[in-house]
Amino acid sequence: VLQSSNSLKASYEDWLLTYGLSVSPFHLRWQTALFNRQFYNWGRWKPKFLYLWFSIGMVFGIVAMFGSVILLGKTLLQTLTQMLTEAPKAQNDRMLQVVVSVPSSGLCLRTVPGVNLPISQLTYFFSAILISGVIHEVGHGVAAIREQVRFNGFGIFIFIVYPGAFVDLFTTHLQLISPVQQLRIFCAGVWHNFVLGVASFMVLFLLPAILFPFYYTGVGALVTEVAEDSPANGPRGLFVGDLVTNLQDCPVYNVEDWNSCLGDISEKSQVGYCVSAATLQQLSFPARVYRRLDGTVECCSNNSLTDICFSYSNKLDSHMYACLPARKVIEASKVCRTNMDCHKDLVPSFCVTPSLENQTRLIRVKHPPHIDMLYVGHPMHLQYTVSLSSFVPRQNFLSINLPVVIETFCKYLISLSGALAVINAVPCFALDGQWILNSFLEATLSSLIVEKQNRELVGFLILLAGSALLAANVALGLWMVTAR
Repeated sequence: VLQSSNSLKASYEDWLLTYGLSVSPFHLRWQTALFNRQFYNWGRWKPKFLYLWFSIGMVFGIVAMFGSVILLGKTLLQTLTQMLTEAPKAQNDRMLQVVVSVPSSGLCLRTVPGVNLPISQLTYFFSAILISGVIHEVGHGVAAIREQVRFNGFGIFIFIVYPGAFVDLFTTHLQLISPVQQLRIFCAGVWHNFVLGVASFMVLFLLPAILFPFYYTGVGALVTEVAEDSPANGPRGLFVGDLVTNLQDCPVYNVEDWNSCLGDISEKSQVGYCVSAATLQQLSFPARVYRRLDGTVECCSNNSLTDICFSYSNKLDSHMYACLPARKVIEASKVCRTNMDCHKDLVPSFCVTPSLENQTRLIRVKHPPHIDMLYVGHPMHLQYTVSLSSFVPRQNFLSINLPVVIETFCKYLISLSGALAVINAVPCFALDGQWILNSFLEATLSSLIVEKQNRELVGFLILLAGSALLAANVALGLWMVTAR
């Protein structure tokens, strides 16, 4: 039995070796020489152009190395300041975040402690990570071939659940070339990530022009999804395919306007509606007035889903309250802030304002040709549970989700490829920044510090400081996320 087991193990190891597979706890790795010819074709294509391309990348990599240290230093100081203050700034104000925020809707998967990623966007997340890693390693591989370094193979790996890529270069050749040549190779990865991020940004910026023959923009925000638990879900709510054109008196031409209008509505006080004195007397009915726990007033005690308590000021400037049917009050009424806004007509009118709990708003959502949706709640709940697109198909057979897919994927590429460039540029052990720093010191300090051992000591101390800086940012960032 033991001999059979050993034979099976040997056969299994031979099979893994034949197909370039390596399996260990939490780590799966595959390496192949199938793409070597393609890499050599790329590395020998237009040598002068590639020399200029990777020379620019070398300059960018060196600048990125110093810039990443400054960025991490400022972020660390900002995080420490935020920890020590009683009223910290919003998370979005920080210069660099350890995690990427993703719009939360639907079921979420916890990827790292305190970080939620919607399951619906897992494909974007992991695809962007893999593509960013492949483009990064293609940069190293092509630059190495351009500098006459032997290329052994290309591979991909999965560490726990995160995918990545790598290239296998002949170490002896790397050690024999000059430090400047080494810099072109080591900086190529972060350079290609930067270029990928810029290219993704350009696609995102030019997307309206790219999709112009198939989709038009600037006419409203198209509803692409309404969450099941959304307050906008219902017979008088929003449906997939609806085109939102207004939120209150705020025009909506695209998704950015939708978000901006909701932000303004959330920050400003509730708007009122002009109602004539005769209509007010006709619609209102006696009801008991009482104060809520937050100090606001409620005057509708019949638990109706159609009536809302409105407040207004009479001629004596005393506050009056009336329980009114919301839709009848709002339809055919113009918005107002004070009674003076309603005095333009000869008919005596009052500016009646919904008397709602703090942070709660009554929002009129126009999505013609359907009847207006009247939403009562926090504006952000509406923002988080309704997905929209700025692109409206010119033909019915065109997918309303295609522009959203392209937009979302480009945003993930910009974020993750940019993060990969910044993090890899940090002078830290096991990152590209380690080799960039060592080659940079060899290229610049050889005449100042003659002894190689002393140059290596300087590099080691810088790497130690960079590693500590990165580790401190990650640790404090995760602590800030999990402590909230």
